[in-house]
Parts: sequence; structure tokens; C-alpha cells
Amino acid sequence: MAGRALILVENLSVPFDRRVWQESTALRDAGWEVHVICPTGANRDTEPEAVIDGVRIHRYPLRPATGGPVGYLREYGLALLHTYRLARKVGPVEVVHACNPPDLLFLVARMLKRRGARFVFDQHDLVPELYLSRFGRGEDFLYRLVLRLERLTYRAADVVIATNESYRRAALTRGGKKPDEVFVVRSAPVVERFHQVPPEEALKRGKPHLLCYLGVMGPQDGVDYALRSLALLRDEIGRSDWHAVFVGAGDTFDAMVALSHELGLSDMVEFTGRIPDEDLLRYLSSADVCLAPDPYNPLNDVSTMNKIMEYMAMSRPIVSFDLREARVSAGDAAVYAPPNDESEFAKLIALLLDDPEERRRMGEIGQARVSGPLSWENSRAALLAAYDAAVS
Repeated sequence: MAGRALILVENLSVPFDRRVWQESTALRDAGWEVHVICPTGANRDTEPEAVIDGVRIHRYPLRPATGGPVGYLREYGLALLHTYRLARKVGPVEVVHACNPPDLLFLVARMLKRRGARFVFDQHDLVPELYLSRFGRGEDFLYRLVLRLERLTYRAADVVIATNESYRRAALTRGGKKPDEVFVVRSAPVVERFHQVPPEEALKRGKPHLLCYLGVMGPQDGVDYALRSLALLRDEIGRSDWHAVFVGAGDTFDAMVALSHELGLSDMVEFTGRIPDEDLLRYLSSADVCLAPDPYNPLNDVSTMNKIMEYMAMSRPIVSFDLREARVSAGDAAVYAPPNDESEFAKLIALLLDDPEERRRMGEIGQARVSGPLSWENSRAALLAAYDAAVS
């Protein structure tokens, strides 16, 4: 049933967006002609047109939002206009595959449906929960608006792809979708990309232990919780036998560097920004404990964190707050502090630093999970099943 598929994504550039890139190449391998419309990146993915490994990518310029909801409305409006323009350029397709946020891309999908396309909605985030978690404004007019847009997206979709069972429940309940219209395609690392390299003691900056954070640094990602926990690890528990590295970038990167200075962690904490894969593997292979400090909020509790999956692929033990989907992903590969309890988070780090055998056991459990039940091969099969359901 392969034909032409058009993937729409606004949140990240491609192929930097690992999930979208994995889906694109899986569809390509299954015989689909794949087109992707996305924004350009800041320092990579900058060409307006590219063909990479047989996937045709069409990019548009976009300045990320700053400030409150008004900034996001401006960003999303411009993205929608560019997406509509490029979709007309691509022409007719059998499937239009829209990845949120925002929940506005259904407008482009409806235009393509009138030309015979089927609409696959790939729900990366629950936007109503994202709004509540990011802005703290409660269930105001804008919350009710994003809830309405989500319902319109569900209604327009022929098939919904959910990243986990929590998201699937949302599609079935408030989305009103039928069970055979919703497929779970978990985000999963390609195990071949994440492989052990020889650990490097120099990365520990003369300390016995290395702690590692990998991921986006946005308001809801908890880097501030991690930094305050590390200050407590030093001040309350009396541990200074560690160096910590934070890999990644995002809206709050500069603020987190400033917070590390305020907490007196400048000589114990390192921020690398985004780095090449080979450097990432060096840090993760050398890390003794990896950090998943995402705080409890309406979005984080039901979301699958890519960092957790990638830590497990590298056989690293994890300290996390006790979130519903974090437990589903990591199981016994992590230890869990009560939600948002920075003191307990620090104590669990110390506990693992003192128990190398437990760290090894947890790492083996995590690696087995991402190689087995949570593997990308299983997700790939679910993705192709979703497409089969859409076109048939």
C-alpha cells in the first residue's frame, strides 16, 4: 500500500528530530516516498531543501517563540502559513502525517484530505497538559482553546499515533477515537547509535564519579531541580566526590548556567550545549549515574522521556522523580524520588554512587528493556500497522 507520505513537524528541524527521522526512514524502507516539512535549525539543518538518505526535506525559516502565549501564537501562525505553502508545492499525497505541537496542523491536513489523502495524527505532546505545565495560568480561555483544537485534530484524523498508553487513553476518551484507530508507537533509541566506548577518566575532572544529564533544557525539563539537588548533595550529604555534565540546549540554557553559579556549583558542573554523537557517547560511557529530574506536572507525569530511553540504551542507572510513565519506561533501571523532592533525589544519587554492583545491575536491566519490549523494531512494526490501517 506504499505511496507518497508527507510528514509535517513544527517543533524541531529534521533530521535533528530523532523520532521523526526514525519514522521517515522506516517508511522509506517500507517503500514510501517520504517528504518532510519542518523549520530550519539554528546551527544545523539550515538548507531550505535537502534530500537525505532518500527522504525529501522542505524547510522554512522560523524564529522560536519567546515570552508568553502570545509569542507562541505568533510562531505557530507563521509556521502554519509556511507549511501550507510548502504542502501545495509537494502536491498530492496518499498520507499526511502531522506531528504536534501545535494542534493546528490539522488545518493543512484537512486541505490535503479534500484531495484524497488520509490523515495520521502523531501526538508527540498533550498540548492542554503542556499549556498547564508551562504557563501556570490554570484552565483559562487559552486552555479551553487548546483543548478545542486538540478535539478538532482528533476528529479530523483517520488514525492516531500515541507515544505511550497514557496518550492512547487520551485519544480514546477525550478524543473519542475507536481502539482500532489508535496505535502506540513508542519513542525508542536506535540501539546501534548508542553503544559503549571506553570510559575516559579525564571527563570526571579529577573526581571519582561522573553524573550526566542529557536532553532539552526548557522550563518543564527540571534542570533547575537537578542543580538544586546537586547543591544539596554537596551541602547536606557532604559529597563532593563527583563532577556533573549537562548535555543539551534549550530556552533556559543561559538561566541554568546562571543558577549553577548562584548555587556555587561552577567548579563542579559543566554545560556542553549540543554536541556530536561521538562526544555524547564518551560522556555517557563514562557516567556513573544519569539524571532524569523532570518534575511532576500534568504533562511530565504522562509523557515518555527520551533521555530515560537513551540512558538505558547506554546501560546507565537512573535517578528519576516518581512519574507514571517514567516507571513504565525504566522499571527497575531507575530509582525514584518522591515527585519534586530535591533532598530525596540527592540521597538517591549518593546511594547509587556507593553501590557499583547495583549500578551495574540496573544498567543491564535498562539495556535489556530497550533491546527487547521497548525496542524501535517493535515501534517500527506499530508505525507500519498504523499506515496500513489509514490507507485501507
